[in-house]
Amino acid sequence: MKKILLLLCVIAGCLQLTFGWGFYGHKQINHHAVFLLPPAMMAFYKPNIDFITEHAVDPDKRRYTVREEGPRHYIDLNRYGAYPFSGLPRNWNDAVEKFGEDSLKAHGIVPWWIHIMLQRLTNAFREKNYPAIVKLSAEIGHYIADAHVPLHAHSNYNGQQTNQHGIHGLWESRIPELLAATDFDYLLGKAEYISNPPTFVWQRVLESAAAADTVLELEKAVSLRFSPDFKYAFEERNGLLVRQYSGAFTIAYNAAMKGMVERRMRQSVFATASLWYTAWINAGQPALEAAGSVRFSEEDIKIFSELDKSWKAGNTADRTCGN
Repeated sequence: MKKILLLLCVIAGCLQLTFGWGFYGHKQINHHAVFLLPPAMMAFYKPNIDFITEHAVDPDKRRYTVREEGPRHYIDLNRYGAYPFSGLPRNWNDAVEKFGEDSLKAHGIVPWWIHIMLQRLTNAFREKNYPAIVKLSAEIGHYIADAHVPLHAHSNYNGQQTNQHGIHGLWESRIPELLAATDFDYLLGKAEYISNPPTFVWQRVLESAAAADTVLELEKAVSLRFSPDFKYAFEERNGLLVRQYSGAFTIAYNAAMKGMVERRMRQSVFATASLWYTAWINAGQPALEAAGSVRFSEEDIKIFSELDKSWKAGNTADRTCGN
């Protein structure tokens, strides 16, 4: 029995850590971002809100089939010296020239990948490729949200270097799942045009990097107040009994961070909506049809189905329990 429980604990930890904000968090971020859009975009996005919400997690699912997917979700900035990491060129070509493409990918490329996704979304708007617009909107929301997670900007992404295993899922999954629905405020202003997207994205990543040490240090401090029996609890999830951070510990940790998770989640919502809006503006503000939800081709539907099957099979193609 003890071996079975231990196995379930390990599985639960991996599931938490594989996904950025956790499936719940990513879906909430994309969902709420829709309501920050201007009427000309809202008329198209609102009928497609279910797809944009549900497919917010496609990039995480893709990590089970595409080895190149993993580095698109994070960047270990502490590998490049001290804050603000001035030795790391912000321009991709300059960074490749200095460090080499393989080295950069080994430590994550999320800020550069967001720029690629923004270009793709802008082109989709220009072409009025509606299936591509909703698909790319869902996915760019995932990557910019990941860029707001402090442990996605640090090589000690799961506390594995400091005996804090599981902190990744605690910060980005457990806290939102326990508190976001009742305690988080999603009332935000409207999306804004981002005149310099690379600078905007890098600032978000640097903010994450600056907060990483605080995330780790406060978990240690709060842990001193809890014995293992009160820090963890067994809960049923999807029919399985898994070890999880207790509600009391999660609430105490969130309080110690003074609302950091909520702030970063709110900023993720704003950034997602603003990138959608920026792509639309840069494409010339094309008139978007508001004829109900977008219909996908049979080939697209097959791809979505195969992606879901690969994820359920659970054979990850990148580093296990990574960012």
